[in-house]
Amino acid sequence: MADSVALFTSIGLSEQKAKETLKNEALSSALKDAITQVQRVHGPSGVDKAMGTLLYSMASRLKDTKRLAFLSDSIGQRKISTELQLAAALEFVKSHPQDPINLKEFEEACGVGVVITPEQIEDAVESVIKKHKEQLLKERYHFNMGLLMGEARSALKWADGKVIKNEVDMQVLHLLGPKTEADLEKKPKVKFSDVFTSVGFSFLGDVMTGEGKSLMEQLRGEALKFHKTGENFKTEGYVVTPKTMDLLKKHMEITGGQIRTRFPPEPNGILHIGHAKAINFNFGYAKANNGICFLRYDDTNPEKEEEKYFTAIKDMVEWLGYKPYAVTHASDNFQQLYDLAVDLIRRGQAYVCHQKGEDLKGHNAPPSPWRDRPVEESLVLFERMKKGLFAEGEATLRMKMVMEDGKMDPVAYRIKYTPHHRTGDEWCIYPTYDYTHCLCDSIENITHSLCTKEFQARRSSYYWLCNALDVYCPVQWEYGRLNLTYTVVSKRKIIKLVETGTVRDWDDPRLFTLTALRRRGFPPEAINNFCARVGVTVSQTTTEPHLLESCVRDVLNDTAPRVMAVLEPLKVTITNLPDNFKSDVQVPDFPANEAKGSHTVPFTRTVYIEQTDFREVMEKGYKRLTPQQPVGLRHAGYVISVQKVIKDAQGKVVELEVTCCSTENAEKPKAFIHWVSQPLVCEVRLYERLFLHKHPEDTSEVPNGFLSDINPNSLQVITSALVDTSVKGAKVFDKFQFERVGYFSLDPDSTADKLVFNRTVTLKEDPGKI
Repeated sequence: MADSVALFTSIGLSEQKAKETLKNEALSSALKDAITQVQRVHGPSGVDKAMGTLLYSMASRLKDTKRLAFLSDSIGQRKISTELQLAAALEFVKSHPQDPINLKEFEEACGVGVVITPEQIEDAVESVIKKHKEQLLKERYHFNMGLLMGEARSALKWADGKVIKNEVDMQVLHLLGPKTEADLEKKPKVKFSDVFTSVGFSFLGDVMTGEGKSLMEQLRGEALKFHKTGENFKTEGYVVTPKTMDLLKKHMEITGGQIRTRFPPEPNGILHIGHAKAINFNFGYAKANNGICFLRYDDTNPEKEEEKYFTAIKDMVEWLGYKPYAVTHASDNFQQLYDLAVDLIRRGQAYVCHQKGEDLKGHNAPPSPWRDRPVEESLVLFERMKKGLFAEGEATLRMKMVMEDGKMDPVAYRIKYTPHHRTGDEWCIYPTYDYTHCLCDSIENITHSLCTKEFQARRSSYYWLCNALDVYCPVQWEYGRLNLTYTVVSKRKIIKLVETGTVRDWDDPRLFTLTALRRRGFPPEAINNFCARVGVTVSQTTTEPHLLESCVRDVLNDTAPRVMAVLEPLKVTITNLPDNFKSDVQVPDFPANEAKGSHTVPFTRTVYIEQTDFREVMEKGYKRLTPQQPVGLRHAGYVISVQKVIKDAQGKVVELEVTCCSTENAEKPKAFIHWVSQPLVCEVRLYERLFLHKHPEDTSEVPNGFLSDINPNSLQVITSALVDTSVKGAKVFDKFQFERVGYFSLDPDSTADKLVFNRTVTLKEDPGKI
């Protein structure tokens, strides 16, 4: 060990770094070989610290060690002398796995022999600053200087980044002069609503994120650093086999280089808000790059699948504005998957096992005593499984591999005597996710298999299975899940909520399933905008519901016509109008833009106002109606003054008698309130959060479980609310702003005799919400 430490410190590593390196057997072996290779040519003292740093970096990043000697020589000969060149060299050997390496192409790709002069750097920076001069003078030091650096680096690929930065700093200082106090002030944050660009129903537009970057910009081209089609082998961790290049060539012939993604839900539940991110990511990435996206049902578990889930999933994808290139099913490939399983057994990579399910649970399951049974025996037994000659749980087909999380030999096929939704009784053995997923991706020639972060542990098994069968292997990319506080999205837990009567069904508007959000009145554009605002993140995201509600308000403010509704009515009789008085009042659908249309409502001697808009006793700061204070009626052109307060036997105010006069002849009132006359009676449902705590599933927050955390005030039903007659012809899911009250959507429970409205969101975020 002492010799190795001495060897590593001789190239510039600290003693601590040298000892840490020795703990990694693969790295220390590669580094020793690299140093030995250079010393063989240049002698023991031929490796200086700069060269040692490059050798260490190369040894720690190189995946294919057959190129180690070649790259070590290139560093020893000082052909590769910077980190930038080393990165290019590693990229070149990764993208050229076949021998021999073309030395000329390699040296061109790595900038070998290229010399960048100070004059070239000065000219390049001057050109970039000239291009952005107008904006630089306007924004001064608040301008994004990284943009200047990036463009200068693009022009001079092999230039030293530090030298470029120094030149940019110097030329910017020369142009703008020293920083002033205004330059030192923090740049004010741009309001999300100011930069937000709403999109059409089909989600074709570029939705802006909070950083002013659209979802399409986040997904387009190289923004995500994904591999280019056909260059799967350049991806970190991708396994190259002798057949990889031929398989990729055939794949490119089939796809024409077009990006292909898929959204692969299990049809055993309703999609939720987290799936909205997956839908936007998969369909959006394909769309942003002129590709195609499949909707593929992962229908491999007949016990849990129902027709209503197939239908609801497709409905929700289309509701969010996406059209699948094709709708496919894992079951479309059952025969092919079975044939591939037989091939896997023949190759000695799978076997029939008789361990029980309970023995296979966890990560420390005992090894199977049947792992080494003869291939012919497994083939016969697998055929018997297919013919129904074993009971459920009596036999499984297992793959001979170790997953990244240490789990050994995952199950590929299990027995289930349950008729399948599409194939009936044709099969009694069904493939598992671990077996099916990558092979269906391969069959459909998917280029980018996008999935959430928890599937990262299955990436090596994904690659292993495709390579074990010598079929085209897509690339798996992971992204962070989207989670919301104050809710649960687990299918099992939602079923519990339904079974206990806590919620009505999967589409109860207090849930965050997509069907529930639609029923509550959330526009699909708002959900897409929310996904854009959260952004395409690799890390898991936990977000507050009010951020989603903010996106909803932004859309509804522009799209929901205004109407007047009174939730808790107080009768008002205008005594100085005739009994048969009636006039039509024109109400703009969008007061801020009256050109968008209007509707007419009746105005008579009897109107209804909100009970909260009247107080018998005047209080400081109260601006609405009191016996001493008149108030205006919105859109009507009248100001009313209280003449008499009528109460019932319990002393509750039940009616006001008032007089009115034209707003032209009256002193301007302190407030204008909404009202209705000859209204429709309707039911209104007001929703609050279903749970009291942010994390109802966290036992440290909610020791007695999520069912003990239900908010008793999550639903308030008002059966005798009043709304103006303009909503009479509304259709289910039509959305309105009830002036001064909130945004509402027409519920499917509505009938011709009685409309039912769900409150989507309040007009403003409740400051009491955490």
